[in-house]
Amino acid sequence: MANIKSAIKRIKITARNRKRNLVYKDAIRKGLKAALKTKSTEDIRKAIKALDKAASKKVISKNLASRKKSKLMKLTSSK
Repeated sequence: MANIKSAIKRIKITARNRKRNLVYKDAIRKGLKAALKTKSTEDIRKAIKALDKAASKKVISKNLASRKKSKLMKLTSSK
């Protein structure tokens, strides 16, 4: 356990941010799983929305979101 006051605060902040980031990452995971399974345009649209939101909140990098969206868009063009 940290002894310095600022380190104790950072532990609390890190825990709070981790909880918040898990919400976005869980939405991405569920969205991608559904989109890859059903390949419906509605599920793909929801997955892209989750990726964009997570990237805008800096939970994931823009490049990662772009790669995942590209993969999803290939599914729609292959239909």
